[in-house]
Amino acid sequence: MNKADSERMAGILEAMGYFQASTELEADLVLYNTCTIRDNAEQKVYSYLGRQARRKRTNPNLKLVLAGCVAQQEGEALLRRVPEIDLVMGPQHANRLETLLTQVDTGQQVVATNDSHIVEDITTARRASKVCAWVNVIYGCNERCTYCVVPSVRGKEQSREPTSIKLEMEGLAIEGFKEVTLLGQNIDAYGRDLPGITPSGRRENTLTDLLNFIHDVKGIERIRFATSHPRYFTERLIESCSNLPKVCEHFHIPFQSGNNEILKLMGRGYTIERYRRIIKQIRERMPYAAISGDVIVAFPGESEEQFNETLAIIEEIGFDQINTAAYSPRPNTPAATWPNQLPEEIKVARLKKLNQLVENVALKVNSKYKGNTEEILVEGINPKDKNQFMGRTRTNRLTFFESTLAKEDSYKPGELVQVNITNIRAFSLSGKAI
Repeated sequence: MNKADSERMAGILEAMGYFQASTELEADLVLYNTCTIRDNAEQKVYSYLGRQARRKRTNPNLKLVLAGCVAQQEGEALLRRVPEIDLVMGPQHANRLETLLTQVDTGQQVVATNDSHIVEDITTARRASKVCAWVNVIYGCNERCTYCVVPSVRGKEQSREPTSIKLEMEGLAIEGFKEVTLLGQNIDAYGRDLPGITPSGRRENTLTDLLNFIHDVKGIERIRFATSHPRYFTERLIESCSNLPKVCEHFHIPFQSGNNEILKLMGRGYTIERYRRIIKQIRERMPYAAISGDVIVAFPGESEEQFNETLAIIEEIGFDQINTAAYSPRPNTPAATWPNQLPEEIKVARLKKLNQLVENVALKVNSKYKGNTEEILVEGINPKDKNQFMGRTRTNRLTFFESTLAKEDSYKPGELVQVNITNIRAFSLSGKAI
């Protein structure tokens, strides 16, 4: 989500006449787009700001902007901590960057963290890739997980109109993009704030309806979506994904813990049994589908036995990939105030054990690819080995491959290539183009 916001803001700056500086310390304008999911990321922000604040004391024309979730969380308090900042803006204001900088140009110090309806803008993003594009479909989150700061910094859910999403995708196809990832903090909630009920009483404008509506955009070869919430993940969605050829066989569904008591304390609203049923339904329809997730260990009060249940579910399901984290108390969240916080040494030990298991399981899961021929969407040259191309399988496995053709341009970004997989690692594959 932050990458998508950064691309939009970079596009706005380019439209205003800015171009990217060769180094951060040579820039006339520095914009930090920030994350506050974990404390570590937040602390890095202050280190970067301190470096730029020192620059500004000798170069008063430098514009210093702090955007994103830390900006939303801290607001005006940031100006007291780093008075050199010109603009503090929350993620809801990303599309208003030009307007806000215009106010800065008049000599104002601007704070834009008020709740705001997100302005629709699909024309200005500077995409980091020429092949794969992010497309926001719903902003914000209405959930109230006890550990999560996202609802307070990204605001309430706002779904985009299906026609606007399709229009953006058609524009991307004209530009040559081949893959689109539909983005939402809680993408299964898409459409809850849009009108529309079918004659049978079923709410329309769901994620399932959206996938069916945008599926046939000419030129787009692959469609992904993230991030899902187990509470809203439906059998109807699974059925549609299995019937829509462009929708990739890859599902990112965070589970966060393998223990029901911890899930209840987290406010997740489902049990691990429900999570198992979702995975079973996916695999019944798409046996080859990749499953990835998110997990938090060392949540307040988590016992060794409860931690071991999390390890057990990872082995049982056989995840292709997992984003792992030790619990980090965040401002304005209930869990941060609980007295049963676990010590840092337990967090470090559990995260280390978890990461080792995740790697072992991923390597085991990847063994199914060896000897297979996989369709790879070429993204470019491997930056670490100019003799290799790189891309991804439909199941989102990063794949490096060599060609029998010697020329560097034998495959263009955006091409679909059949690759025979010869080597497997925990988080990537290697092979040879056929």
